[in-house]
Amino acid sequence: MDLLQLKYLQVIAKHENVTKAAKELFISQPALSKMIRNLETELGVKLFDREGKHITLNVCGKKFLKRVDQALYALEQGLTEVKELKQEKMEVIILFIAVGSMLLPDIVRQFRDSYPHIRFNLSQHPGQNKKGLAYDFAITSETLEGNEQVVLLEEEIVLGVPVTHPLSSLSTVALQDLEREKFISLTNGNALRRTTDLFFAHLPYEPDIVFESDDPATVRGLIQTGLGISFIPSILWNRVVTDDIKLVHISEPLCMRTIYLSWPAGKVFTDTEKSFFDFMLKFFRGFGVAVRP
Repeated sequence: MDLLQLKYLQVIAKHENVTKAAKELFISQPALSKMIRNLETELGVKLFDREGKHITLNVCGKKFLKRVDQALYALEQGLTEVKELKQEKMEVIILFIAVGSMLLPDIVRQFRDSYPHIRFNLSQHPGQNKKGLAYDFAITSETLEGNEQVVLLEEEIVLGVPVTHPLSSLSTVALQDLEREKFISLTNGNALRRTTDLFFAHLPYEPDIVFESDDPATVRGLIQTGLGISFIPSILWNRVVTDDIKLVHISEPLCMRTIYLSWPAGKVFTDTEKSFFDFMLKFFRGFGVAVRP
């Protein structure tokens, strides 16, 4: 069975006359009649009732034709969609995400609601060397050399402790009082880890890090099990912190981080990139924190 047989079947059913169908299809009547016989043999049922040159679909033929019409229509729709996509200029935004990866699904979904033909290429783990990394925009907690940027968000870093831990009864704590605590941390090279390491720069001790992971979800899971305490970004991680973790403010030193949207210096935005830039500013305003240059 092939597509040509199915299209011929449609024409014959329309005319209910092999001669007229053959004329429209520009093939001989015997060839068309043979095609119908071959199709009926393959199906194992008769599709037409014949009276001379006049033929009509029987019950089996009508049911089969209904499915044929649906199948061929679906194929035609698919061809049309492919041709339309080929003709459209598919635009791509290359996005480097160093922080805030849990926001990616919302960012992509909401932007594509308005710009459904935009495709994103995402880079999340480029390693230590970011030189030569190509992107249109980057979301980072550090300024990148040779980039322009705006501040999307300034957020407090708090302490995440198990609800069973004695520190969970406190509302604030100073880092200088935590020398005997066991810390769970992201691995070296992670942007949040570099930020939190700086918090100890003027303290007389280094944190006792008993577990390291490159996965933030693993860090949160280890806190929940009571194996240690860790630093938690108060805004970007807010939706993924469970009731098993108590968030405690750090009174000293001031523990903050800044989230930037940056792009290569001198870059001229396309219309779509400008729309994405404006969208990102509006998106982060939703966290109730002022966006500034």
